[in-house]
Amino acid sequence: MTFTKSLAISLTAATLATGAAAQDNPMVGGAPMFADRTIVENAVNSADHETLVAAVQAAELVDTLNSDGPFTVFAPTDAAFDRISDESMAALMEPRAQAQLQQILTCHVVAANAMSDAIAGMIADDGGMHPVETVGGCTLQASMRGNDIILTDENGREAEVTIADVRQSNGVIHVIDRVLLPQQ
Repeated sequence: MTFTKSLAISLTAATLATGAAAQDNPMVGGAPMFADRTIVENAVNSADHETLVAAVQAAELVDTLNSDGPFTVFAPTDAAFDRISDESMAALMEPRAQAQLQQILTCHVVAANAMSDAIAGMIADDGGMHPVETVGGCTLQASMRGNDIILTDENGREAEVTIADVRQSNGVIHVIDRVLLPQQ
């Protein structure tokens, strides 16, 4: 067997192994998401979640989101964070605002592994609206708009789940298009 043919076989095997590890998960931010990695380990690879990763680091929540969980994380994209003014984001990333940033971020986290079909079932069972208690003490209202899950925060701000059911070793990520906030 030639070196070139051997290399091609090795590369094909590596590609198949990588694909198999991520096959049940959608791509997020141009990167494969691996079900055997934690929420943080996958999020750092998503080009669409750089602001979220920086905020999790600034809030010192990396160890929490790397722990066993299970967690459901409603993960706002960079575009969602872009809807917040630069001044407000800069202020939130300051060490003196860490407690506020922690609360905002943990209002996107549920202490359970909630896949989209389970969320949709709870919404249906509750007549079209299901309260979702978060780790940060917020209560989100989950509803359906067509086939899409919509989350409404305590201020009436809506976020749509744009990518659902991204399995992680310690829970699941649902990508959302808006940052949700505690009641103001």
